[in-house]
Amino acid sequence: MLAFLRDRFLPLADGEYMDRALRMAALGRGLTSPNPLVGAVVISPSGAVVGSGYHRRAGEPHAEVYALRAAGPAARGATLFSTLEPCCHTGRTGPCVDRIVEAGIARVVIGVEDPNPQVHGKGIQFLREHGIAVTVGVREAEAARLNLPFFIRVRYGRPFVMMKVALTRDECVAETLGVRSNITAEQTTSDVHALRAEFDAVGVGSGTMLIDDPELTVRASPQTRPLTRVIFDSRLRVPCSAAMFLTQQAGPILIVTTEAAVTHSSDHAEALESLGARLLVAPLHDLTSALTVLSNEGITSLLLEGGPTLHGAAWEAGVVDRVRIYVSQTEFGRSGVRWFRVRSAIVESLNNLDVRMVGPDECTDGYVHRID
Repeated sequence: MLAFLRDRFLPLADGEYMDRALRMAALGRGLTSPNPLVGAVVISPSGAVVGSGYHRRAGEPHAEVYALRAAGPAARGATLFSTLEPCCHTGRTGPCVDRIVEAGIARVVIGVEDPNPQVHGKGIQFLREHGIAVTVGVREAEAARLNLPFFIRVRYGRPFVMMKVALTRDECVAETLGVRSNITAEQTTSDVHALRAEFDAVGVGSGTMLIDDPELTVRASPQTRPLTRVIFDSRLRVPCSAAMFLTQQAGPILIVTTEAAVTHSSDHAEALESLGARLLVAPLHDLTSALTVLSNEGITSLLLEGGPTLHGAAWEAGVVDRVRIYVSQTEFGRSGVRWFRVRSAIVESLNNLDVRMVGPDECTDGYVHRID
Protein backbone atom coordinates (compact mmCIF):
# COMPACT_ATOMS: atom_id res chain seq x y z
CA MET A 1 0.00 0.00 0.00
CA LEU A 2 2.83 2.39 0.85
CA ALA A 3 4.45 1.75 -2.52
CA PHE A 4 1.16 2.56 -4.25
CA LEU A 5 0.72 5.84 -2.34
CA ARG A 6 4.33 6.80 -2.94
CA ASP A 7 3.96 6.25 -6.70
CA ARG A 8 0.85 8.46 -6.79
CA PHE A 9 2.87 11.47 -5.66
CA LEU A 10 6.09 10.84 -7.61
CA PRO A 11 7.16 13.26 -10.34
CA LEU A 12 5.36 11.93 -13.40
CA ALA A 13 8.57 11.60 -15.40
CA ASP A 14 10.18 9.22 -12.89
CA GLY A 15 7.31 6.76 -13.13
CA GLU A 16 7.19 6.98 -16.92
CA TYR A 17 10.90 6.37 -17.33
CA MET A 18 10.82 3.47 -14.88
CA ASP A 19 7.93 1.98 -16.87
CA ARG A 20 10.22 2.07 -19.89
CA ALA A 21 12.97 0.34 -17.91
CA LEU A 22 10.49 -2.32 -16.77
CA ARG A 23 9.48 -2.99 -20.38
CA MET A 24 13.15 -3.34 -21.28
CA ALA A 25 13.68 -5.80 -18.41
CA ALA A 26 10.79 -7.97 -19.60
CA LEU A 27 12.59 -8.56 -22.91
CA GLY A 28 14.89 -10.96 -21.07
CA ARG A 29 12.02 -13.04 -19.68
CA GLY A 30 12.88 -16.74 -19.68
CA LEU A 31 16.54 -16.17 -20.57
CA THR A 32 18.43 -14.64 -17.62
CA SER A 33 18.08 -17.25 -14.86
CA PRO A 34 19.58 -17.62 -12.32
CA ASN A 35 20.09 -13.88 -12.65
CA PRO A 36 17.18 -11.44 -12.27
CA LEU A 37 15.44 -9.53 -15.04
CA VAL A 38 16.81 -5.99 -15.17
CA GLY A 39 16.18 -3.07 -17.49
CA ALA A 40 17.83 0.36 -17.52
CA VAL A 41 17.43 3.67 -19.34
CA VAL A 42 19.62 6.78 -19.34
CA ILE A 43 17.82 10.14 -19.43
CA SER A 44 19.55 13.39 -20.32
CA PRO A 45 18.95 16.58 -18.27
CA SER A 46 16.56 17.70 -21.02
CA GLY A 47 14.47 14.53 -20.59
CA ALA A 48 15.62 12.68 -23.71
CA VAL A 49 16.26 8.94 -23.69
CA VAL A 50 19.94 8.65 -24.66
CA GLY A 51 20.53 5.00 -23.82
CA SER A 52 18.70 1.83 -22.83
CA GLY A 53 19.45 -1.82 -22.28
CA TYR A 54 18.46 -5.03 -20.54
CA HIS A 55 20.21 -8.07 -19.11
CA ARG A 56 20.13 -10.79 -21.74
CA ARG A 57 21.54 -13.83 -19.96
CA ALA A 58 23.82 -14.86 -17.09
CA GLY A 59 27.46 -14.08 -17.75
CA GLU A 60 26.69 -11.27 -20.18
CA PRO A 61 26.80 -7.53 -19.31
CA HIS A 62 24.14 -6.18 -16.97
CA ALA A 63 21.39 -3.82 -18.09
CA GLU A 64 23.12 -0.73 -16.71
CA VAL A 65 26.25 -1.46 -18.74
CA TYR A 66 24.29 -1.83 -21.98
CA ALA A 67 22.42 1.42 -21.28
CA LEU A 68 25.62 3.33 -20.47
CA ARG A 69 27.32 2.00 -23.60
CA ALA A 70 24.40 3.17 -25.70
CA ALA A 71 24.45 6.60 -24.06
CA GLY A 72 28.19 7.12 -24.47
CA PRO A 73 29.34 10.67 -23.54
CA ALA A 74 25.69 11.70 -23.10
CA ALA A 75 25.64 9.74 -19.82
CA ARG A 76 27.62 12.49 -18.05
CA GLY A 77 25.22 14.50 -15.88
CA ALA A 78 22.30 12.24 -16.85
CA THR A 79 19.90 10.14 -14.76
CA LEU A 80 20.03 6.35 -14.84
CA PHE A 81 16.80 4.42 -14.20
CA SER A 82 17.33 0.78 -13.18
CA THR A 83 14.60 -1.66 -12.21
CA LEU A 84 16.91 -3.31 -9.63
CA GLU A 85 19.62 -1.95 -7.34
CA PRO A 86 22.93 -1.92 -9.28
CA CYS A 87 25.41 -4.58 -8.17
CA CYS A 88 28.54 -3.68 -6.22
CA HIS A 89 30.38 -7.01 -6.26
CA THR A 90 32.39 -8.92 -8.82
CA GLY A 91 30.74 -12.09 -10.07
CA ARG A 92 30.89 -13.25 -13.68
CA THR A 93 30.93 -9.54 -14.58
CA GLY A 94 32.33 -6.47 -12.81
CA PRO A 95 30.42 -4.15 -10.44
CA CYS A 96 27.86 -1.96 -12.20
CA VAL A 97 28.30 0.81 -9.63
CA ASP A 98 31.87 1.38 -10.82
CA ARG A 99 30.67 1.84 -14.39
CA ILE A 100 27.96 4.25 -13.25
CA VAL A 101 30.45 6.42 -11.38
CA GLU A 102 32.94 6.34 -14.28
CA ALA A 103 30.22 7.39 -16.73
CA GLY A 104 29.49 10.55 -14.73
CA ILE A 105 25.86 9.75 -13.94
CA ALA A 106 24.40 12.45 -11.65
CA ARG A 107 21.35 10.58 -10.34
CA VAL A 108 20.19 6.98 -10.12
CA VAL A 109 16.54 5.96 -9.76
CA ILE A 110 15.96 2.38 -8.57
CA GLY A 111 12.80 0.31 -8.76
CA VAL A 112 13.54 -2.11 -5.92
CA GLU A 113 16.48 -3.02 -3.69
CA ASP A 114 18.34 -6.24 -4.46
CA PRO A 115 17.64 -8.90 -1.76
CA ASN A 116 21.00 -10.58 -2.40
CA PRO A 117 23.07 -10.04 0.80
CA GLN A 118 26.10 -9.25 -1.38
CA VAL A 119 24.26 -6.27 -2.84
CA HIS A 120 21.35 -5.31 -0.58
CA GLY A 121 21.70 -1.61 0.22
CA LYS A 122 25.41 -1.66 -0.54
CA GLY A 123 25.02 -0.55 -4.14
CA ILE A 124 22.91 2.40 -3.00
CA GLN A 125 25.41 3.30 -0.30
CA PHE A 126 28.34 3.16 -2.74
CA LEU A 127 26.61 5.48 -5.20
CA ARG A 128 25.73 8.01 -2.51
CA GLU A 129 29.26 7.94 -1.13
CA HIS A 130 30.44 8.90 -4.61
CA GLY A 131 28.18 11.93 -4.78
CA ILE A 132 25.38 10.44 -6.84
CA ALA A 133 21.79 11.24 -5.83
CA VAL A 134 19.75 8.06 -5.40
CA THR A 135 15.96 7.59 -5.36
CA VAL A 136 14.62 4.16 -4.38
CA GLY A 137 11.15 2.62 -4.73
CA VAL A 138 9.83 3.95 -8.04
CA ARG A 139 7.33 1.37 -9.35
CA GLU A 140 8.52 -0.87 -6.52
CA ALA A 141 5.64 -3.36 -6.68
CA GLU A 142 5.99 -3.83 -10.43
CA ALA A 143 9.76 -4.23 -10.14
CA ALA A 144 9.40 -6.78 -7.33
CA ARG A 145 6.75 -8.79 -9.18
CA LEU A 146 8.97 -8.96 -12.25
CA ASN A 147 11.64 -10.73 -10.22
CA LEU A 148 9.67 -12.80 -7.74
CA PRO A 149 11.50 -16.02 -8.74
CA PHE A 150 14.85 -14.37 -7.96
CA PHE A 151 13.54 -12.89 -4.70
CA ILE A 152 12.03 -16.19 -3.53
CA ARG A 153 15.20 -18.15 -4.22
CA VAL A 154 17.43 -15.60 -2.45
CA ARG A 155 15.17 -15.30 0.59
CA TYR A 156 13.92 -18.87 1.04
CA GLY A 157 16.46 -21.05 -0.76
CA ARG A 158 13.87 -22.67 -3.00
CA PRO A 159 12.45 -22.04 -6.48
CA PHE A 160 9.46 -19.80 -7.12
CA VAL A 161 6.55 -22.22 -7.67
CA MET A 162 3.59 -21.60 -9.94
CA MET A 163 0.75 -24.12 -9.89
CA LYS A 164 -1.08 -24.52 -13.21
CA VAL A 165 -4.24 -26.54 -13.76
CA ALA A 166 -6.90 -27.04 -16.43
CA LEU A 167 -10.43 -27.66 -15.16
CA THR A 168 -13.78 -28.35 -16.75
CA ARG A 169 -16.70 -26.09 -15.92
CA ASP A 170 -17.74 -28.62 -13.26
CA GLU A 171 -14.19 -28.57 -11.84
CA CYS A 172 -12.83 -31.90 -13.07
CA VAL A 173 -9.23 -32.58 -14.11
CA ALA A 174 -10.08 -35.80 -15.96
CA GLU A 175 -13.14 -37.61 -17.25
CA THR A 176 -12.16 -40.97 -15.75
CA LEU A 177 -9.50 -41.93 -13.22
CA GLY A 178 -6.35 -43.13 -14.95
CA VAL A 179 -7.35 -41.95 -18.43
CA ARG A 180 -5.91 -38.93 -20.23
CA SER A 181 -8.50 -36.23 -20.93
CA ASN A 182 -8.40 -33.23 -23.24
CA ILE A 183 -10.01 -30.31 -21.43
CA THR A 184 -9.01 -26.95 -22.87
CA ALA A 185 -8.88 -25.48 -26.37
CA GLU A 186 -5.86 -25.19 -28.66
CA GLN A 187 -5.45 -21.51 -27.73
CA THR A 188 -4.85 -22.54 -24.12
CA THR A 189 -2.27 -25.11 -25.20
CA SER A 190 -0.36 -22.32 -26.96
CA ASP A 191 -0.73 -20.11 -23.89
CA VAL A 192 0.72 -22.84 -21.67
CA HIS A 193 3.71 -23.34 -23.94
CA ALA A 194 4.40 -19.60 -23.84
CA LEU A 195 4.16 -19.79 -20.04
CA ARG A 196 6.60 -22.71 -19.88
CA ALA A 197 9.13 -20.64 -21.81
CA GLU A 198 9.30 -18.21 -18.87
CA PHE A 199 10.33 -20.91 -16.39
CA ASP A 200 13.54 -22.80 -15.63
CA ALA A 201 11.68 -26.05 -15.11
CA VAL A 202 8.30 -27.71 -15.49
CA GLY A 203 7.26 -30.41 -13.04
CA VAL A 204 4.67 -33.17 -12.73
CA GLY A 205 4.00 -36.08 -10.41
CA SER A 206 4.50 -39.71 -11.36
CA GLY A 207 0.74 -40.22 -11.72
CA THR A 208 0.52 -37.56 -14.41
CA MET A 209 3.59 -39.02 -16.09
CA LEU A 210 2.04 -42.51 -16.20
CA ILE A 211 -1.37 -41.32 -17.42
CA ASP A 212 -0.53 -38.48 -19.81
CA ASP A 213 3.02 -39.46 -20.85
CA PRO A 214 3.84 -35.79 -21.55
CA GLU A 215 6.98 -34.61 -23.33
CA LEU A 216 6.98 -31.41 -21.21
CA THR A 217 8.59 -29.36 -23.96
CA VAL A 218 8.18 -25.80 -25.21
CA ARG A 219 6.76 -25.50 -28.71
CA ALA A 220 6.17 -22.49 -30.96
CA SER A 221 8.26 -20.22 -28.75
CA PRO A 222 11.33 -18.05 -29.39
CA GLN A 223 12.85 -19.45 -26.19
CA THR A 224 16.37 -20.73 -26.80
CA ARG A 225 17.16 -21.86 -23.25
CA PRO A 226 16.53 -25.57 -22.51
CA LEU A 227 13.60 -26.32 -20.20
CA THR A 228 14.39 -28.72 -17.36
CA ARG A 229 11.75 -31.46 -16.97
CA VAL A 230 11.18 -32.56 -13.35
CA ILE A 231 9.28 -35.68 -12.26
CA PHE A 232 8.38 -36.09 -8.58
CA ASP A 233 8.33 -39.86 -8.19
CA SER A 234 8.59 -41.32 -4.68
CA ARG A 235 8.32 -44.93 -5.92
CA LEU A 236 10.41 -44.55 -9.09
CA ARG A 237 7.56 -45.53 -11.41
CA VAL A 238 8.67 -43.50 -14.45
CA PRO A 239 8.85 -46.02 -17.33
CA CYS A 240 11.86 -46.21 -19.62
CA SER A 241 9.40 -45.91 -22.52
CA ALA A 242 8.30 -42.39 -21.46
CA ALA A 243 7.96 -40.00 -24.40
CA MET A 244 10.19 -37.38 -22.78
CA PHE A 245 13.23 -39.63 -23.32
CA LEU A 246 12.74 -39.15 -27.08
CA THR A 247 13.10 -35.37 -26.72
CA GLN A 248 16.24 -35.06 -24.62
CA GLN A 249 17.49 -32.20 -26.79
CA ALA A 250 14.61 -30.14 -25.36
CA GLY A 251 16.17 -30.06 -21.90
CA PRO A 252 17.50 -32.08 -18.95
CA ILE A 253 15.34 -34.65 -17.18
CA LEU A 254 15.45 -34.75 -13.38
CA ILE A 255 13.63 -37.43 -11.41
CA VAL A 256 13.20 -36.47 -7.77
CA THR A 257 12.80 -39.66 -5.78
CA THR A 258 13.62 -41.26 -2.43
CA GLU A 259 16.59 -43.24 -1.18
CA ALA A 260 14.27 -46.18 -0.50
CA ALA A 261 13.00 -46.20 -4.09
CA VAL A 262 16.51 -46.13 -5.55
CA THR A 263 17.59 -48.99 -3.25
CA HIS A 264 14.49 -51.07 -3.96
CA SER A 265 14.58 -50.50 -7.73
CA SER A 266 18.30 -50.17 -8.37
CA ASP A 267 18.19 -51.85 -11.81
CA HIS A 268 15.40 -49.54 -12.94
CA ALA A 269 17.26 -46.54 -11.54
CA GLU A 270 20.33 -47.48 -13.59
CA ALA A 271 18.17 -47.94 -16.69
CA LEU A 272 16.66 -44.48 -16.29
CA GLU A 273 20.10 -42.96 -15.85
CA SER A 274 21.33 -44.77 -18.96
CA LEU A 275 18.55 -43.00 -20.89
CA GLY A 276 19.86 -39.62 -19.75
CA ALA A 277 17.79 -38.91 -16.64
CA ARG A 278 19.41 -37.65 -13.45
CA LEU A 279 18.06 -39.02 -10.18
CA LEU A 280 17.94 -36.61 -7.25
CA VAL A 281 17.31 -38.12 -3.82
CA ALA A 282 15.13 -35.94 -1.59
CA PRO A 283 12.63 -36.34 1.27
CA LEU A 284 9.44 -36.11 -0.81
CA HIS A 285 7.33 -36.09 2.36
CA ASP A 286 8.87 -32.63 2.87
CA LEU A 287 8.37 -30.67 -0.35
CA THR A 288 10.22 -27.65 1.00
CA SER A 289 13.38 -29.73 1.35
CA ALA A 290 12.80 -31.33 -2.05
CA LEU A 291 12.53 -27.89 -3.62
CA THR A 292 15.77 -26.86 -1.92
CA VAL A 293 17.43 -29.75 -3.75
CA LEU A 294 16.14 -28.30 -7.03
CA SER A 295 17.35 -24.84 -6.07
CA ASN A 296 20.81 -26.31 -5.54
CA GLU A 297 20.60 -27.53 -9.15
CA GLY A 298 20.21 -23.93 -10.28
CA ILE A 299 16.44 -23.95 -10.70
CA THR A 300 14.96 -20.58 -9.78
CA SER A 301 11.41 -21.07 -11.09
CA LEU A 302 9.23 -24.18 -11.35
CA LEU A 303 5.91 -24.53 -13.19
CA LEU A 304 4.00 -27.27 -11.39
CA GLU A 305 1.54 -28.74 -13.90
CA GLY A 306 0.03 -31.59 -11.93
CA GLY A 307 -1.56 -33.70 -10.98
CA PRO A 308 -4.00 -33.21 -8.13
CA THR A 309 -1.92 -35.15 -5.58
CA LEU A 310 1.22 -33.09 -6.21
CA HIS A 311 -0.79 -29.86 -6.34
CA GLY A 312 -2.43 -30.68 -3.02
CA ALA A 313 0.89 -31.53 -1.36
CA ALA A 314 2.50 -28.31 -2.61
CA TRP A 315 -0.46 -26.20 -1.48
CA GLU A 316 -0.54 -27.77 1.98
CA ALA A 317 3.23 -27.33 2.32
CA GLY A 318 2.86 -23.61 1.65
CA VAL A 319 5.34 -23.56 -1.23
CA VAL A 320 3.00 -22.28 -3.95
CA ASP A 321 3.62 -18.65 -4.89
CA ARG A 322 1.34 -18.19 -7.89
CA VAL A 323 -1.62 -20.03 -9.39
CA ARG A 324 -3.07 -20.15 -12.89
CA ILE A 325 -6.38 -21.89 -13.51
CA TYR A 326 -7.82 -22.50 -16.98
CA VAL A 327 -11.53 -23.36 -17.06
CA SER A 328 -13.15 -24.79 -20.19
CA GLN A 329 -16.81 -25.02 -21.15
CA THR A 330 -16.65 -28.83 -21.05
CA GLU A 331 -18.38 -30.83 -18.30
CA PHE A 332 -17.53 -34.40 -17.25
CA GLY A 333 -20.30 -34.93 -14.75
CA ARG A 334 -20.35 -37.01 -11.57
CA SER A 335 -17.85 -39.57 -12.81
CA GLY A 336 -15.21 -36.91 -13.42
CA VAL A 337 -12.02 -36.73 -11.35
CA ARG A 338 -11.95 -33.67 -9.10
CA TRP A 339 -9.05 -31.36 -8.32
CA PHE A 340 -7.62 -31.44 -4.77
CA ARG A 341 -9.67 -28.41 -3.68
CA VAL A 342 -12.78 -26.52 -4.78
CA ARG A 343 -11.68 -23.86 -7.26
CA SER A 344 -13.40 -20.99 -5.46
CA ALA A 345 -11.50 -21.75 -2.23
CA ILE A 346 -8.19 -21.35 -4.06
CA VAL A 347 -9.20 -18.25 -6.03
CA GLU A 348 -10.54 -16.49 -2.93
CA SER A 349 -7.15 -16.87 -1.25
CA LEU A 350 -5.25 -15.25 -4.14
CA ASN A 351 -4.18 -11.64 -4.61
CA ASN A 352 -3.53 -9.39 -7.59
CA LEU A 353 -6.02 -11.41 -9.62
CA ASP A 354 -6.07 -11.23 -13.41
CA VAL A 355 -8.96 -12.82 -15.30
CA ARG A 356 -8.98 -13.07 -19.10
CA MET A 357 -10.30 -15.24 -21.89
CA VAL A 358 -7.98 -17.52 -23.85
CA GLY A 359 -10.13 -18.50 -26.78
CA PRO A 360 -13.24 -20.10 -25.23
CA ASP A 361 -11.47 -20.84 -21.93
CA GLU A 362 -11.35 -18.60 -18.85
CA CYS A 363 -7.92 -18.00 -17.34
CA THR A 364 -7.56 -16.83 -13.72
CA ASP A 365 -4.09 -15.90 -12.49
CA GLY A 366 -3.12 -14.71 -9.03
CA TYR A 367 -0.45 -14.59 -6.35
CA VAL A 368 -0.57 -16.24 -2.95
CA HIS A 369 1.00 -13.22 -1.24
CA ARG A 370 -0.15 -9.69 -1.95
CA ILE A 371 2.17 -7.56 -4.07
CA ASP A 372 1.60 -3.81 -3.71
